Amino acid sequence: MSSEETAEIARRLLSDIGSGREPDRIALLFSKDVRFEIPGDIGALPWIGQANGRGAVSEFIHGTRTLIERVKFDVHGILVDNDRAVIFGDLASKFLATGRMVESPFAMILTISEGKITRFQMLEDTFAVSRASRP
Repeated sequence: MSSEETAEIARRLLSDIGSGREPDRIALLFSKDVRFEIPGDIGALPWIGQANGRGAVSEFIHGTRTLIERVKFDVHGILVDNDRAVIFGDLASKFLATGRMVESPFAMILTISEGKITRFQMLEDTFAVSRASRP
């Protein structure tokens, strides 16, 4: 996999999420058995933790669209090295159930093989996310 192909998949993921594309359609960018990881306070939000499969991707996208209001999602860059891409930036979200805001830098680490994302890791201020999401 070339670095340019990897970068293109990362850009496509961002474009699809930003355009409001259906979660199941976005999940097609991922392998059937993708390893999906968002470390943090398991139980605070449905997508925090580890899961496998495209269903985890769909649930994450659907959940973020129904449980939070995206206030800011600024991408500062994409770093690429062959089969890995790191998307980094800053985000701000308002949790609809609590009305609380969270602001955090983030990094999405993608591992790509044969044109599909095989591993997705999201890093953010999970302590702030947990506090803002809980009543």
